[in-house]
Amino acid sequence: MSKYILVTSGVCSSLGKGVATASIGSLLECSGLKVAMVKCDPYINIDAGTISPYQQGEVYVTEDGAETDSDLGTYSRFTNISVNSDNCVTIGKVYEAVIRNERAGRYNGRTVQVIPHVTDEIKRRIMAIGTKTAADVVIVEVGGTVGDIESIPFLEAVRQFSHEQGKGNCINVHLTLVPTIIGGELKTKPTQHSVKQLQETGIQPDVLLCRCERKIEDDMRKKIALFCNVSVGSVFTSTDIEKSIYELPVLFHEQGIDKVILEKLGFGNKKPNIKIWTDFLNKLKNPSKKITIAMVGKKDYLDNCYKSVQESLHHAATTTFGAEAEICKIDAETLESCTDIAPYFKSVDAIVIPGNYGQRGFLGLLSTVRYARENNIPYLGIDLGMHLMAIETARSLLGWADADSTEFMQHCEHPVISLPEEQTGTSAAGVVKLGISPVTVVKGTKLHDVYKTESIMERHRSKYTFDRRYTNDMAGQNLIISALAADDNQAEAFEWKNHPWGLGVQFHPEFTSRPTKPHPLFNAFIGAALNHKK
Repeated sequence: MSKYILVTSGVCSSLGKGVATASIGSLLECSGLKVAMVKCDPYINIDAGTISPYQQGEVYVTEDGAETDSDLGTYSRFTNISVNSDNCVTIGKVYEAVIRNERAGRYNGRTVQVIPHVTDEIKRRIMAIGTKTAADVVIVEVGGTVGDIESIPFLEAVRQFSHEQGKGNCINVHLTLVPTIIGGELKTKPTQHSVKQLQETGIQPDVLLCRCERKIEDDMRKKIALFCNVSVGSVFTSTDIEKSIYELPVLFHEQGIDKVILEKLGFGNKKPNIKIWTDFLNKLKNPSKKITIAMVGKKDYLDNCYKSVQESLHHAATTTFGAEAEICKIDAETLESCTDIAPYFKSVDAIVIPGNYGQRGFLGLLSTVRYARENNIPYLGIDLGMHLMAIETARSLLGWADADSTEFMQHCEHPVISLPEEQTGTSAAGVVKLGISPVTVVKGTKLHDVYKTESIMERHRSKYTFDRRYTNDMAGQNLIISALAADDNQAEAFEWKNHPWGLGVQFHPEFTSRPTKPHPLFNAFIGAALNHKK
């Protein structure tokens, strides 16, 4: 039978609850336990697929094709778990299931209410994860903050669930804020109020995790413990990190959070071994070389919206090469207004264009691709970053000034990128290809050198594809197809034939990279950047 950790937060959002939850999961794995993780999100959307990146950051795609919250990507990078659609529970999913059950008459004529029907559905989904995975510990992160009206159903479900599981089988970890005011003084009142609000819902925290700039002194820990009705030994701090979020498991371990949690759940005989994190951090903090990667995207998207790509670059640089990767973020719209973009790339060793949607910044992205091709700079394009290679070749080398994607220009003479339905002449439904699917790599290509096999499995989140009737035109200008989808024979990768290292892929390799196991494509890209630097 699984045991459960329920993670809540208060005062304000963006305290780092997802990273803290993932760090706890990692420490439990380091203790030899099997872990599963669930994110409960209070938004009414069924999933994150239609939410603007401005709102929630990047969409993380699971193997089974679920478009989920970015926190699931954090879980995957910190632990060895394989997440799927079941690991993301939105209130939209819950209400959809309850209404479907009501229409099917499964409630035997009873009035359908938040309690018990909605809360029962939430608890059922949490329990199902433990049953399906047979995990020793299931960690449930409740999104939002205590006091938010939309979080009430989840908090009530958590209250019921804690009571039903009983002491020793379920604990609450509450993340809250201890702010620093002018003069450098730390204030505990927001934490006291947050815990009071949590207690008013019927939940008593077992462990307090205080987000603050610096470590809390013992006197303040005693004060927090007294006013929040927890033991002093269960009050911990989540301080600002020096260099990387991957420092957090070590910081937590040094404070003894894992020991307290293990004891409260009846695993007191387990001893964590965090060598994988100390070894990684040693490489991270003592790099033998340094490279600069230009990441070109939309100004407002450059942080959380490309999180997985940024992390994948750091994974490969640190673990595989013992190098430091400095990411230089460049706004594509800014490049559009420049007559000469060379100064922006003067000191970079490689260029990456992650997946993008929408036409904003398109010309800046296109000029970036041309600059990388003409100046022999290592280039990695993902999704749209791959499509741009075909459009740039068509415009710059074939002289097709109107070459475009039908995403941006519906009617043009040379739609080198379009919907598969448009290519076959059928009605354009625009179905998004999601999740893991097989890809066949062409022998004798740089991509084959990367994977060293012809058959690979990669995750997708794409709608538009290259129209293969232009294959010979592209090959005549040294842009060749180096991979094909095994299921529909669509182009999955491009590469410049006479270029040191220029690859574009339709799939999203960033979703499977981990700190201690970087993705081979990012390894090859960082290796090319280091060679270029020489």
